[in-house]
Amino acid sequence: MKCPFCGHENTRVIDSRPAEENNSIRRRRVCDECDKRFTTYEKIETIPLIIIKKDNNRETYDRSKIEAGVLRACHKRPISANQINQLIDEVETQIFSREEKEIESRIIGEIVMNKLKDLEAVA
Repeated sequence: MKCPFCGHENTRVIDSRPAEENNSIRRRRVCDECDKRFTTYEKIETIPLIIIKKDNNRETYDRSKIEAGVLRACHKRPISANQINQLIDEVETQIFSREEKEIESRIIGEIVMNKLKDLEAVA
């Protein structure tokens, strides 16, 4: 990390702690050259997932759309809200573990259908 005061490239971390409800890390650093201290924040960079629709339009991933579809499929079925949330979490994990920047909506639909089939055949 470059020192913001003198531009020297050698700095040391003297303290690290979670910040923003454990979503980032706050680091106190000291410059080896000028001995000035400064704070940096380290945060996970998420790559937005793009969904390719049937008509080749592209839109950003939206969990609530999967949630709405699963809720519609499970309407009047003996499936708890926890089971639905777990199913959606599993679908998300499978989608993001593909490490692709774009995915077809058809593939997401197939993943959801397979998970639903395992949970409740009628749904």
